[in-house]
Amino acid sequence: MSAKEMNENEEHITVDDELYEHFKFVASEGQEPLRVDKFLMNFIENATRNKIQQAVKAGNVLVNDAVVKANYKVKAQDIVRVVLAHPPHENLLVAENIPIDIIHEDEEVIVLNKPAGMVVHPGHGNYSGTLVNGLIYHFQGLPKNSNERPGLVHRIDKDTSGLLVVAKTEYAMANLASQFFERTTDRVYQALVWGSLTEDQGTITGNIGRSLKNRLQMDVFPEGDFGKHAVTHYRVLERFSYVTLVECKLETGRTHQIRAHFKYLGHPLFNDERYGGERILKGTTYTKYKQFVDNCFKILPRQALHAKTLGFEHPVSKEKLFFDSEIPEDMKQCIEKWRKYTVNQNEI
Repeated sequence: MSAKEMNENEEHITVDDELYEHFKFVASEGQEPLRVDKFLMNFIENATRNKIQQAVKAGNVLVNDAVVKANYKVKAQDIVRVVLAHPPHENLLVAENIPIDIIHEDEEVIVLNKPAGMVVHPGHGNYSGTLVNGLIYHFQGLPKNSNERPGLVHRIDKDTSGLLVVAKTEYAMANLASQFFERTTDRVYQALVWGSLTEDQGTITGNIGRSLKNRLQMDVFPEGDFGKHAVTHYRVLERFSYVTLVECKLETGRTHQIRAHFKYLGHPLFNDERYGGERILKGTTYTKYKQFVDNCFKILPRQALHAKTLGFEHPVSKEKLFFDSEIPEDMKQCIEKWRKYTVNQNEI
């Protein structure tokens, strides 16, 4: 059995009668020898090195099913697991009365508008307050996807706002999952990116996979087999002095696709901390300009990305459905500030 098959078949299994698997990672082909505690630091968001070292010391870290010490060097294709005496918190879902902005609902599907700052599903460091916690409160008997997450067909990042479709029945889950896999859905985002794009429209193509340097980031690999095929089409909507408003149409749906692709293009998303957009990348050295950008960051304390349009075929009626959402207020205010700045600058 290959490492990939093992990874798929052993997800969330119990190691024995007392230990439960919480994390499992297969080291990539490009993994150079790295201490297991540092390796896990790169993978597990919000984990401290002290907690990881305590887990190692307690015998809760396994590599290829063997307990290891903190100085063990992880190599390519090693299977690293963290096992604990209690089930993963994300498996212990608790219904919470969280408001959900529903755009459309029928017997098969729900279309909702997720606010920025809301995590889609429970995970390490985010066990409550997620969209899934709210969904299971408001809707009974939602089908589970392959990762045991009720209703979810796709997801968007915590600090990305916008439209999501949720399945209410097993049939809708299977049908919608097939549409996403076959790339027949329509997903259009709007983003504010640093710099002025050379072309008014274009296509970014490049495999996306976990960064070999920072496992919390995704990188673009233009050559070779590493990562997964990813394609983003973009069109310039409006140009400002040092940033550009773009529309992005996803042909594929990889993790952090738009964020990683635009960083690769040399135009990180405005205020995208993970991908380097949270500092001034274009503009002047004047103090007044720095204060202006800082004010924009305060208005929009997240990456400037919104899932604006979603289209898919209804699982039962086969009608093609399209939904559109307003740009949220924080992003709208930030764009307006840049618009006024550009007008004033041009008038000087």
